[in-house]
Amino acid sequence: MAERPEDLNLPNAVVTRIIKEAIPEGINVSKEARLAISKAASVFVLYATSCSNNFALKGKRKTINATDVISAMEDMEFEQFVDPLKECLDVFRNEQKGKREASQQRKKDREQSNNSTLDGSNLDLTVEDDDEEEKVNNNSKNIEPEKTDSDIMIINDESESNSEKDVEEG
Repeated sequence: MAERPEDLNLPNAVVTRIIKEAIPEGINVSKEARLAISKAASVFVLYATSCSNNFALKGKRKTINATDVISAMEDMEFEQFVDPLKECLDVFRNEQKGKREASQQRKKDREQSNNSTLDGSNLDLTVEDDDEEEKVNNNSKNIEPEKTDSDIMIINDESESNSEKDVEEG
């Protein structure tokens, strides 16, 4: 919770911008009027939050959701805001759905792209079978055969012996 009452006020720059967008050009608003509007807006937000929280608690939830806010507006007798809020909520949900679908499509495209390069349709593969190498030519790239733990151990043993030689020589 806020330590001081001033901490609960909306930022002055935000309030000033909202006021400028709401009134016709050429109309001035005094500093006192901006302060009064800011305090009134802060009180409204706190009241709406408190009422919304009551609806969430009635639903045995700790999270306030959009239906709680809409119900709070009706409860506070601000029915004139309910329809615009529902419209804004629908627009927001559609935007989020579009973003989610675009993200899923990009992910799907990347997976398909990765799968097409890994399916071997355009790769040169080198396959070892009983000390014989067989080259399978499918277009352009070479892929090394998968190394086993024993191969890695041999490489590590060789690098250790090389580093031992370096120490003896140095």
